[in-house]
Amino acid sequence: MIKLFINVDHVATVRQARLHVEPDPVQAAMLAELGGADGITIHLREDRRHIQDRDVALLKATIKTPLNFEMAPTSEMVEIVTDLVPDQATLVPERREEVTTEGGLRVDSLQDELKKTVERIQRAGILLSCFVDPRPESVKASREVGADAIEINTGRYSELAGAEEREEELGRIHQAADLAASIGLAVHAGHGLTYKNVGPIAQVPHVEELNIGHNIVARAIFVGMERAVREMAEAIRLAEAEVRHLR
Repeated sequence: MIKLFINVDHVATVRQARLHVEPDPVQAAMLAELGGADGITIHLREDRRHIQDRDVALLKATIKTPLNFEMAPTSEMVEIVTDLVPDQATLVPERREEVTTEGGLRVDSLQDELKKTVERIQRAGILLSCFVDPRPESVKASREVGADAIEINTGRYSELAGAEEREEELGRIHQAADLAASIGLAVHAGHGLTYKNVGPIAQVPHVEELNIGHNIVARAIFVGMERAVREMAEAIRLAEAEVRHLR
């Protein structure tokens, strides 16, 4: 069964709009767990635009499920993650001017520097994933730098409106997942996923974990975090059940 990790960054985004103490991403994470989350994801950005260092420490100390720490491959973040020792870390590209992550990490053009980063993080006992676009070059390079897993960027799939274009992108995601599995990488996926479009991604062979944040947090405004998480988990389970039925 696919694991659902809930990204609580956007809870912190609302809090930071007023530089206040609420809503609390730590409380949101605990409610997400009550709703059935298999793990919690956070992205500590260089500019600290949403998640803060204090949030990271509190989440590590209080949540009961695995913590996935998204991070740019910088010396500052490597120091933080090896001191924190979350269950897993995901290397992502980061630009100050972007609203959210805009694409996957070009691992194939950063192999030499990333190898050292990956080795140092793994020596601390942390599972290491690379967030990549569904490109064969990035998948293969992730294996070359020693990553344990890839997270396939589903952002483009989520943004495409045309059915034909979306199917083509979904095909690329399938190919990336197949390739990753064939060379010994675990397969995760995420970015831009919603209740409406998560089904086909949940049916991609080899996908073990989905990271979803914004759409769940948006839904939680109206129905609460527990129910919002429960509804997403149910959408994933229904998609998985459909595949099993067809088999």
